[in-house]
Amino acid sequence: MFSRRMLLSSFSALTLTASAAFAEDSLKIAFIPQENPEKLLGDIDVITAWMGDQLGVPVQGYVTYDHAAAVEALRNGDADISFMGALPFVLAEAQIGAEPLVSEVYRDYPSYAGRVFVRKDSGIDTLADLKGRDIAFADPVSESGYLYPLDLFVEDGLFTGTQGAAEFFGNSFFAGGYQQAMQAMANGLVDAAGASQYADMLLTPEQQTEIKVIGESVQIPSHAIIARPDLADEMKANFTQMMLTLNMPENRYLLAYLYGPDGYVVADTTAYDGVRHMAQKYGLLE
Repeated sequence: MFSRRMLLSSFSALTLTASAAFAEDSLKIAFIPQENPEKLLGDIDVITAWMGDQLGVPVQGYVTYDHAAAVEALRNGDADISFMGALPFVLAEAQIGAEPLVSEVYRDYPSYAGRVFVRKDSGIDTLADLKGRDIAFADPVSESGYLYPLDLFVEDGLFTGTQGAAEFFGNSFFAGGYQQAMQAMANGLVDAAGASQYADMLLTPEQQTEIKVIGESVQIPSHAIIARPDLADEMKANFTQMMLTLNMPENRYLLAYLYGPDGYVVADTTAYDGVRHMAQKYGLLE
C-alpha cells in the first residue's frame, strides 16, 4: 500500500509550475487543494486582492498539487508562505526550518480530529468491518486525511504500520484532498474515507445525512499558515497581524475564502509535539 519510501518520495514531489513568473517584490502564497479546485481558484483571487491591499505589496497565490508540492515551493523560493496541515508542517520544519505563523480555529478550538467515514447503508459499523474493503485517504502527507485515521486501525490491533494496511484493505487510494476522498465514499466508489473531522461539510446537505463516522482520532493541531525560514521578519510579523484582523466582525466574511475556519490564533509550536511523535512512530521523522 503506502510505504515509507512512497511517503517520503511524495513529500519530495515538485510543485506545479505557476502560470507566470512572480515579481521579486511580491508575496507568493501556496494554497493546498482541500476542496473543489475551481472554487478555490476563485477564492484565491478574492483573498489575495484583499491581502495585497492590507500589506501594501502585490500578493499572488496559486494552488499546488498537494502538501508535498507546497513544501517544495517553500524550499525553492517559489512560495514565501503556504497553507499547511500539521504533519507536512512538522516535516517542513525538520527539512527546511519552516516557521508556523498562525493556526486555524474551528468552533473555539485550534485543533480537530481525523475521522473514518462510511455510508449509513454500507453495513459497515466498525473499523474491523473494513477488512477487504476499499478506502480513500486525502493525501499521503496529511495528518487528518491519512496518518491519524490510519493509526486508528493500528491502535485497534487490526494491522501494524503502513505495510500491514496493504494486507488489510482491499484497495486504498489517495484521492488528492478531503473533498475528493469524501465524494468517492459518498458516491460509492470506495467503502470508506479517511479525512478531517469537518470534511463532511464539503458534501451536499443530502449526502451529509447519508454518512456516519466509525472512528475518530485524538485531537490534532489545526492547519497552519507557515513561512519559509528566510522570509523577512517584518513581512512575517505584518502577515501574522493581518491574519488576526480576520477575527474582527467586519472582516469575518473573508474567512469563507480561506477554507472556512472560524478565525486564527498565533501558532504555538509546542502544540505540534504530538504530531512530531506520530511522525516518528511511522518513520517520517528521526
